[in-house]
Amino acid sequence: MSFADFVLAQLPPPPARVLEVGCGDEGGVAYALDAAGYDVLAIDPQAPEGPLFRRKTLEELDDPGPFDAVVAGRVLHHVQPLGAGLDKLARLAPLLVVDEFAPERLNGATQDWYEAQHRALVASGREPEGPARLDHWRAAHSDIAPSGTVLAELRARYDELAFERRPYLYRWLGGPATEQLEETLIGVGAIDAVGLRWVGRSTIKLWPPGSPG
Repeated sequence: MSFADFVLAQLPPPPARVLEVGCGDEGGVAYALDAAGYDVLAIDPQAPEGPLFRRKTLEELDDPGPFDAVVAGRVLHHVQPLGAGLDKLARLAPLLVVDEFAPERLNGATQDWYEAQHRALVASGREPEGPARLDHWRAAHSDIAPSGTVLAELRARYDELAFERRPYLYRWLGGPATEQLEETLIGVGAIDAVGLRWVGRSTIKLWPPGSPG
C-alpha cells in the first residue's frame, strides 16, 4: 500500500484540514489529499510552487491551526530538536500519521542484501536512487535519529493507534527489488524491516484558533 493510500485510510473524511510536514520538492501526498477533497497545507524548504505549498520549515510555520491531522512522511528523523517539533505538532492537530524508517537496522544481512542488489542494478545499466555503500551513507548522516528515539518521543505525546514495521529499501533500489520481494525476505527472516508506519492521537491540549504557533 502506498503511503498516500495509507494516509487516506487513516484520516477523517474530507474536507478535513490536513498539514503535511516535509513534502519535499515533489509535493509528498499533498496532491493526492487535495484530489480527495481535503483542505491541505504542505510545508518544506524545497516545496513546489502552488497554492497547496509553503516553503517553510516546521519551526518557521506560523499558521495557528487548528488542523484535523498532520502527515509526516520520512521527515521526523531530520527534525531537531525533535521533542520541540512534536510538541508543536501535537498542539496543532489531534491526529498524526507517520512514515519513517529505522537507520539502525541498515546493517548485517540487510546491508549485504541491499548493497548486492544495488551492484546488480548498476551492472545492468540502472542507477538506483539510494546510496551504493551504506557505511559511507551512515558516516554522512550521523545526525539522523534512530527509530527508537523517534518512537519514544512520539509515544510521550500521543496515544499509539497503529504501528507496523514494513519494507523500505525497495524505494531506494527500484527495478526488480520490489516491495513484495522485500516483504517476502522480511517474512522469512532473511533481512530486517527498515520502514515503519505509525498513527497516534495527541494527548496534548490543542491551541485555540488565533493563538501563537
